[in-house]
Amino acid sequence: MSGAPLGFTFEAVRTEVVFREDLSGLDANLSVFDTTTAALFGGAATNPIVLQTGEGAKNWQSVQAILERCAALALGRDSRIVGVGGGVICDLSAFAASLFMRGCGLVLAPTTLLAMVDASLGGKTGIDFLGYKNLVGTFYPAQRIVICARAVTTLSEREYLSGLAEVIKTAIIGDSQLFTLLEEQREEILRRAPDVVEEMIRRCLSVKGRIVESDPREKGPRALLNLGHTFGHALETATGFAGWTHGEAVAWGIGRAIIAGTLMGITDPEFARRVTQLLRGYGYRLAASAPIDAMLPAIQRDKKRSAGRIRLVIPRQMCDTELREASAEDIAAVLAYDQMD
Repeated sequence: MSGAPLGFTFEAVRTEVVFREDLSGLDANLSVFDTTTAALFGGAATNPIVLQTGEGAKNWQSVQAILERCAALALGRDSRIVGVGGGVICDLSAFAASLFMRGCGLVLAPTTLLAMVDASLGGKTGIDFLGYKNLVGTFYPAQRIVICARAVTTLSEREYLSGLAEVIKTAIIGDSQLFTLLEEQREEILRRAPDVVEEMIRRCLSVKGRIVESDPREKGPRALLNLGHTFGHALETATGFAGWTHGEAVAWGIGRAIIAGTLMGITDPEFARRVTQLLRGYGYRLAASAPIDAMLPAIQRDKKRSAGRIRLVIPRQMCDTELREASAEDIAAVLAYDQMD
């Protein structure tokens, strides 16, 4: 299974997305893996560097390790770093590439559904810093993204569902047909039918690529892609990135955004019911036990703040989402709301 490439342009940088049957033969001067993807895909890699698996590796030390290896290999600006892995590896590889020689070549080969539909495209890089998610980063699009949709068969059910939360988010923002597919082909999606998985990936990339092309630096509509992330990142921070995958936290955050929209009189009630039903149908937790006073500081540091004000991504109805200012009291009310428990 493979399909026609997709192409997007972000601030004069052309990103080509190609679909392949496998991830062999990637053209790299340095290949970045984690321990999991090295075992699965690193057999013939060029100059591999293997980092620890998981969110805990998303730090300065990992970036420094990549940069030190680049220097040891005497790479140049025309050299190419290839990141093979999930969102953490994609973010780390891209961040290091943006810094080395003030920017060297970058190819990403996402191996999780989450990275395929979201983290690899659009140029956002970053690391966690001072306990806050993605507090430090750059904008640096990959020149090429190589997607092997069959790689999702290597994922645990939990990791696969983590990526599916980003698919749901994307459907809400910009693809009603994708939302219907999620509703009507649940069994095929859960058993990872190859054609359905590739269709989901393509649809998500088309939505995200279109939005990012219009706003590569997140000064306007790109912020809408963070639906569920303001609350989700706060949950991850408050729980020390333990007990919740990123996608699980995003799904919970989408539920909280729906609650916020309902309390603020913004979200259509029937649409709210439909989203909640879909989230529950895929088994996502819509209640969390993290203390409110631990989540509020993370929300107040959210990147979508403007002039010190908190801004939430709120869906009005399908494919109609907006940024809305909210007070600390509004946020506290949403976090405390127990209708979804």
